[in-house]
Amino acid sequence: MTWIIITIVGLVAGTLSGIVGFGSTTILMPLLVIFFGPKAAVPIMAVAAVLGNLGRVVVWWPVIAWRAVAAFSLTAIGAVWFGAKTMLAFDPVYLELFLGAFFILMIPIRRWFVSSELKLSLLGLAMAGAVIGFLTGIVANTGPINTPFFLAHGLIKGPFIATEAMSSLAMFGSKSAAFWTFGALPAETITRGCIVGATLMIGAWLAKRFVQNLSTDAFKGLMDVLLLVAGGAMIVNALSGSGL
Repeated sequence: MTWIIITIVGLVAGTLSGIVGFGSTTILMPLLVIFFGPKAAVPIMAVAAVLGNLGRVVVWWPVIAWRAVAAFSLTAIGAVWFGAKTMLAFDPVYLELFLGAFFILMIPIRRWFVSSELKLSLLGLAMAGAVIGFLTGIVANTGPINTPFFLAHGLIKGPFIATEAMSSLAMFGSKSAAFWTFGALPAETITRGCIVGATLMIGAWLAKRFVQNLSTDAFKGLMDVLLLVAGGAMIVNALSGSGL
């Protein structure tokens, strides 16, 4: 029954994240924590995220903005290791609260970027990658943080999903390698992560046709909704787990 529930929710999460570029972790993490405990849930989700992002990369391969991927990943890959080491040593509750609030704040910031017609350079993406990479190593879910930066670089719909997924693939691959090195990724965790990740890959394939038929305004509106949900979920999760 556990895996039936996870499979169904994983397909939904994979389809949703395939549409807007993030959201799978927000949906799946509460279930993984309930079934496997918080200490195992983060590495499981790290492995699953590798496969989930790989699915989006395969689906949208022709429209990946490779220079943007290189700029972001160059700093993010190394920063993830420092974040993972920090996560294994400290309680990330207060950081989760901060990130939850930050996700929600990203809604007006993204709209301000658009109204001001601000463009983010490759150097700006590299700077964002360093910060986001470190945070990704600490907490399970930082996907929504990527959104305004890749959008400000001029990416939308398919190219946004593809480029963000390729960058996240490099980042979560580095995170999984860090957990392996630090002894937090046993064979059982890898197997569980692969099963969850397979559902996300299928969802990414299901989402492609929907994205192609979605208007630009509807796409951005849907991302705002997901940012709000992701931020609220992270705040609630942090408060419920900390007893604050």
